[in-house]
Amino acid sequence: MVDIARPASYMRQKRLRRILYACLAVVAVGFLTIAVTRLKPAPPTVEMAVVWPDVVKRGPMIRQVRGLGTLVPEDIWWIPARTQGRVERIILRPGTSQFVKPDSIILELSNPQVEQAAQDAELQLKAEEANLSSLRVQLQNDLLAERAAAATVESDYAQAKMQYEMNDALAKDKLVSDLVLRQSKVKADELQTRVQIESTRLKQTDDTMRARLSAQQSKVDQARALAVLRGNEKAALKVRAGVTGVLQLVPVDVGAQVAPGTNLARVADPSRLKAELKIAETQAKDIQSGQPAEIDTRNGIVEGHVTRIDPSVQNGTVTVDAAIDGPLPKGSRPDLSVDGTIELERLNDVLFMGRPAFGQEQSVVGLFKIDPEGAYATRTQVKLGKNSVSTVEVLSGLKVGDRVILSDMSQYDNFDRIRLR
Repeated sequence: MVDIARPASYMRQKRLRRILYACLAVVAVGFLTIAVTRLKPAPPTVEMAVVWPDVVKRGPMIRQVRGLGTLVPEDIWWIPARTQGRVERIILRPGTSQFVKPDSIILELSNPQVEQAAQDAELQLKAEEANLSSLRVQLQNDLLAERAAAATVESDYAQAKMQYEMNDALAKDKLVSDLVLRQSKVKADELQTRVQIESTRLKQTDDTMRARLSAQQSKVDQARALAVLRGNEKAALKVRAGVTGVLQLVPVDVGAQVAPGTNLARVADPSRLKAELKIAETQAKDIQSGQPAEIDTRNGIVEGHVTRIDPSVQNGTVTVDAAIDGPLPKGSRPDLSVDGTIELERLNDVLFMGRPAFGQEQSVVGLFKIDPEGAYATRTQVKLGKNSVSTVEVLSGLKVGDRVILSDMSQYDNFDRIRLR
């Protein structure tokens, strides 16, 4: 076999073609690299079944706030200890009787000093009453004696006056001397003066009698008031309910020493209950007295209205009292857990949607708006207005008919677009 020598021009063309191919390959790789670097990452895929979509609507929107709470009696009575004592016996306990009456004895105390003081006060009252009776008899006798003396003087004056008149008539006929006439006149004048004195003395005696009786009566009244006070203290050793209601609490045990003012029992009226709701402080700023409310007792929903808003904040909540306007469902009782919804206002014609997982009122949030085809969702900045329990007003960023995802999409914060399937 014989080798045929190729011309030099052929070899040169072959090298040029190789160089050209290499340059084209380098340029192609460069273009591909630039294109790849400019490609956006593929949107993540999200299952449609795990998201919560909603449609933007226009129309009336009711602003509401909701809170958990309990039913509490409107009327609660604490029964305090009126005297110091020792708990001897607890007769009634919470739950043993549905209702207690005003004279129902809940527990009994003992205090020998109180019992002795009541007995001493009763004996002192009897002694003062006996003194009053004795004084009344003595003063009556003195008054009768004074009246008898006054009557005697009046009788003597009447006789002396008659003697003077007789002597005056006889003196005109010169049958009696002037001396006898003057003597009879002096005697009559003297007795007339004594009648006036006895009359004044009788009046003073009567006034003195009334004053002394009044003073003694005051002592009797004072002793009676003390006896009543001590008697009430003794009676208070038997602690009574005082009202009709349900016995809720007896916070003492047998043998305990209690001081005056210590709470011994709590009685409530179960027929008059109210809802005590805990509303988040961020939602309570628009609550006002008189606003309508709905109370869900789990056995039914009853209507009510706001009666009181606590001015203080505790543990991030505000306590709101709602009165019950209708009859309570069966099974409603104090301390029952309830849900309360308070209506703040009605917005007649606004753009609104369901409330998203995140985003406060009067704020701007990023929500995924679903494309018309439903295959993708794009992040959109939405300005929110006033919110309610489950809805929120839309000020800008969306229009009627737009579908948005309201569920928590924080795991896709790095993406502006997602794919739905």
